[in-house]
Amino acid sequence: MERKTPQKQKVLDYLRGVYTHPSAETVYAAVKKKVPNISKGTVYRILKNAVGKKEIQEIPAEVSRYDGNVSSHAHFVCEKCSSIYDLMDFCQDCSILKNKKTKVGKINKYTVNFYGICNKC
Repeated sequence: MERKTPQKQKVLDYLRGVYTHPSAETVYAAVKKKVPNISKGTVYRILKNAVGKKEIQEIPAEVSRYDGNVSSHAHFVCEKCSSIYDLMDFCQDCSILKNKKTKVGKINKYTVNFYGICNKC
């Protein structure tokens, strides 16, 4: 069992406390204020490992962004301003997700990303 270092805990706490889907650079800048000796490489490594362990989500965009909310939900990524919005329960009307079954197996979780231009742009 891997121990949670204070640095990892600060990164996870930060991501779970914001709803802005920050980039690794933004996470680094925020966590560095609380842990001044943390390196950029450490933050990148923590993010990569946390994604691999499904402790956080990585949202593919021009620059990868991160989400501390690992519940099943969709994202809308604006291709113009790079804003990312949570779409909670957006996919709940889909009959496949209601039944949680497909011809190939049972659905436990899902990740859906929509890309387009947001209303602000």
